[in-house]
Amino acid sequence: MRLALYQPDIPQNLGAFIRLAACLGTPLDIIEPCGFPVDDKRIRRAAMDYYDLATIARHASWTAFQRDRPAGRLVLLTTAGAKTFPGVAFRADDTLLFGRESAGVPADVHEAADLRLRIPLQTGARSLNVALAAAMVLSEALRQTAGFDALAN
Repeated sequence: MRLALYQPDIPQNLGAFIRLAACLGTPLDIIEPCGFPVDDKRIRRAAMDYYDLATIARHASWTAFQRDRPAGRLVLLTTAGAKTFPGVAFRADDTLLFGRESAGVPADVHEAADLRLRIPLQTGARSLNVALAAAMVLSEALRQTAGFDALAN
């Protein structure tokens, strides 16, 4: 299981992703460019003391990410998803992809996804914070694939 964040806009959300990835032992792919200046020092600052626990791969572009990512399904979380996440069977080699906070992902990224999921929300609600959405879906994916078993309690 992997997390991937497409061109993040908000440094604090990137920090939350790094902390989530570190705490749950899930590799994180950061697909650049980011919507803010990013270097190792800034990433370390956003991630606080979780940076060294995280496995992070930075990709200079969507093309580089597609070229370098491991085999497995690309599962895009999107408000335009046809299926809802609670009803999907996750696989241990899935990469859970989350879009920009401000704009999601472009059409070519949607088309590249093997599966497009949404989180069911009450009428009138647009979307959840991207890091909160990642925590919800990753938790269910790890539960289904026994991904929590490898973690020390």
